[in-house]
Amino acid sequence: MQRLEAHIRNIPDFPQPGIQFKDITPLVKHPAMLRLAVHQLIHPFLGEHLTAVVGMEARGFIFGSLTAWELGIGFVPLRKPGKLPYDVQSISYDLEYGSAGLEVHLDALNKNDRVLLIDDLIATGGTAAASCELIEKLGAEIAGCAFVVELDFLKGREKLSKYNVHSLVHY
Repeated sequence: MQRLEAHIRNIPDFPQPGIQFKDITPLVKHPAMLRLAVHQLIHPFLGEHLTAVVGMEARGFIFGSLTAWELGIGFVPLRKPGKLPYDVQSISYDLEYGSAGLEVHLDALNKNDRVLLIDDLIATGGTAAASCELIEKLGAEIAGCAFVVELDFLKGREKLSKYNVHSLVHY
């Protein structure tokens, strides 16, 4: 995945000193690289009989919606609290620097759904693990989790040990 990695920009000291932010903006701007990323994200899951793709706000929406379109299935957004207009299921979770939450419409998924969770990056795994828990609260089954970038040194994959995890670019 060196071709993809060449289109990921490193931003030092963002959002705070010591953090090396992985900026996917150049990748999504480049049509061939965006298409390659989407195809590589879904490749291990092509025979999984998926019914929905779930993506977390905000960059998970980019790859999640394109992945759903490519697979011919629906996309379900996981939003920050207070952004959805209908009845929601919520989850709160801890981050490295505070806490956060996600919500999903109650009728977005059910026990008949097999879901592929998509996001741009997995770091410590807190957001992904909370997303999986939220999906399972609605009764859906998680077929796998796919990420464009994985920060291996933060060991986020360990929080997803019961799922099939696929990442394209590793740092």
